[in-house]
Amino acid sequence: MHGLTSAQAAGAKPNQVPRRSSRSLSAIIRANVFTLFNLVIGVLWALVLIFGEWQDSLFGLVIVANVLIGIVQELRAKRTLDKLAVINEAPVRVRRDGEERQVQPHQVVLGDLVLLGPGDRLLVDGEIVESDGLEVDESLLTGEADPVHKLPGDQVLSGSFAVAGAGAFVATRVGTDAYAVKLAEEASRFHLAHSELREGVANFIKYITWLVVPIGALLIYSQLKHSADFGTAITGAVAGIVTMIPEGLVLMTSIAFAVGVIRLGRHKCLVQELPAIEGLARVDVLCLDKTGTLTAGGMDLDQVLPLRDGQPIENALAALAHLDSRPNATAEAVRARYPVPGDGWTAGTTVPFSSARKWSGADFGERGAWVLGAPDVLLDGGDGYDRAAELAATGTRVLALCRVNALPAGEGAEPVALVTFKQRVRPDARETLRYFARQGVTVKVISGDNPAAVSAIAADLDIPDAHRSVDARTLPQDDPDKLGELLDSHTVFGRVSPQQKREFVGALQARGHTVAMTGDGVNDVLALKDADLGIAMGAGSPATKAVAQVVLLDDRFATLPHVVGEGRRVLANVERVSNLFLTKTFYAIVLSLCVGVAGVMFPFAPRHSTLTNALTIGVPALFLALAPTLERSEPGFVRRVLRFAVPAGVLCAAAVLMSFWAAHSGTSTLVEDQTSAVITLFLTTWWVLVLIARPLNWWRIALVGAMAAAFAIGLTIPFVRHFFALEPGDISNDLTAVGISIVAALMISVAVKVAGTLRT
Repeated sequence: MHGLTSAQAAGAKPNQVPRRSSRSLSAIIRANVFTLFNLVIGVLWALVLIFGEWQDSLFGLVIVANVLIGIVQELRAKRTLDKLAVINEAPVRVRRDGEERQVQPHQVVLGDLVLLGPGDRLLVDGEIVESDGLEVDESLLTGEADPVHKLPGDQVLSGSFAVAGAGAFVATRVGTDAYAVKLAEEASRFHLAHSELREGVANFIKYITWLVVPIGALLIYSQLKHSADFGTAITGAVAGIVTMIPEGLVLMTSIAFAVGVIRLGRHKCLVQELPAIEGLARVDVLCLDKTGTLTAGGMDLDQVLPLRDGQPIENALAALAHLDSRPNATAEAVRARYPVPGDGWTAGTTVPFSSARKWSGADFGERGAWVLGAPDVLLDGGDGYDRAAELAATGTRVLALCRVNALPAGEGAEPVALVTFKQRVRPDARETLRYFARQGVTVKVISGDNPAAVSAIAADLDIPDAHRSVDARTLPQDDPDKLGELLDSHTVFGRVSPQQKREFVGALQARGHTVAMTGDGVNDVLALKDADLGIAMGAGSPATKAVAQVVLLDDRFATLPHVVGEGRRVLANVERVSNLFLTKTFYAIVLSLCVGVAGVMFPFAPRHSTLTNALTIGVPALFLALAPTLERSEPGFVRRVLRFAVPAGVLCAAAVLMSFWAAHSGTSTLVEDQTSAVITLFLTTWWVLVLIARPLNWWRIALVGAMAAAFAIGLTIPFVRHFFALEPGDISNDLTAVGISIVAALMISVAVKVAGTLRT
């Protein structure tokens, strides 16, 4: 019982646990730098820098911006989590060389005698060797709220913590051998949140990459055929290829996600992965763990129900609650109601509470001997016993206050009152649940606690069908379809094991649901990892915070509406601006194919594309992507965007080619011909912007108006004209370009109306 000696501790296995709050720095950099998108744009950027003019290489800056946004945001999340991990690493009390010492968690070694008191967290597994009313809360492991009484010889597991009494245990498993670490090991493997948007853009780039080689070769051939300058030919080919790639969409998505992360950060919500924002928008089922999510720590004294008249019930309760210098949760709840014991209530003989005995008591001399404990132990039938059973069946915690003949035996108990307690429901839980109901998000309460207790909490919060609780021990084990049906038809589940939580998530996903899972304990990590969106409480275990995509740093359940709302805002707006970017992609594909097949000059240079894209896509998309919206995201955005972008892109390309060929057939210069094509390109894509920006409130009208004014001003300022190689000198060609643009705009409007894909 003296613990290890310093020499023994120096040679024992230490509690070394690798901290894994996110990907490593090198992994973060690799994931953001070495992408197919960066490879394609990078090669084209190098070609222009080698064979063309630097003004035509501005598109390459998109790579830098996109990489920096991704790296900075993930490093910010990593630093925050690392700080949280350090805060959670409280010193551990051990006995070495016969003396009590405080050591850091990584300094605990195998065989150490670890001392426990109320509030101490168990960081390693072990065997109890001392127990003075020691009770351990294992809710982070099992989900059950009731503490477990521990006696010498009992096993204790990492991830739990002491709530009452005192004791000591010998460390039998440390480091990666500890239970909590093993359970979290699978979940700690980093995985990126699923993103339909990111996946769709990646597929576009993949397919376009396969087109780059033949189209690029075709363009280079056609440009060389009409130009003796190899550099001009390369520049023209790059202009077509770069325009085909929706590089701005990748950047705009990252910006929208990053701004969403910053906004959520103001609500003390940490988003660890940018694509998790998209997951927030798609959630239709939210699985809640009662303990730590709907309920806060501790409990409150609810009712005192007298069974005998004329008894000093309040004084007896106050006196019993103030016996222990280290009160448990029950005593603290009574103390909150009765903060000061009455005069003359001085205890002589006392019996501390223990889970094995299930009662505590004291002899107060002339005031008599009183005990407070479980009704089924203290009472033997009668009205009090029956009434207590009825209350307990509703999920209420019930204790009986009794007078006894003498202590410590506690015999001859005379029931005086029943005392009921209720778990502390988070004050923001009710309104938050109402928000989810209004938004069409179904809530499932999943807990390891007693089904009746879970049902009572859920019913108190007005959760639909809360009275129809299900004991998870009765659920089918090998029938996922039947399990999915029960999950769809019921709301409240108790006695759910950690493995079942994971199965619940899988069964709901198999039925087409997008599932978010909240949790705070080690028992939640596997379900958090498998869910479409894992949400961890900031005060929960480090393992949950490491695997979740979202961490509620201040434990406020009311933050979740902001989380879902921000996700929907981001994704609805990104879908809106995707119409702009993919319209560009398809008009570039059509232009490149037509130019290559016809064997003519490309209608514009890369700098022309940079100018029009900035005014009709880049700048407007930034405002549209960050605008407030109440739209709910729906699956299939890629299909909807294609139904708009394909006809719009084809019509834009046709208009540009007609303007360029009409001008090219005259006596104007190549730069003047390209200027006519650029005017048509701007006007047609600007009209696409007008359609996408609807409904046109005051700021959207100002936005599209400012873009038109900027282009007009650019055509009149000599420096800008020279920089972008524009010469609007041929009035006939320019008026022809305007007329073709008006006809194309009308045709695009008709195509959009027929497709019916735009949000308004």
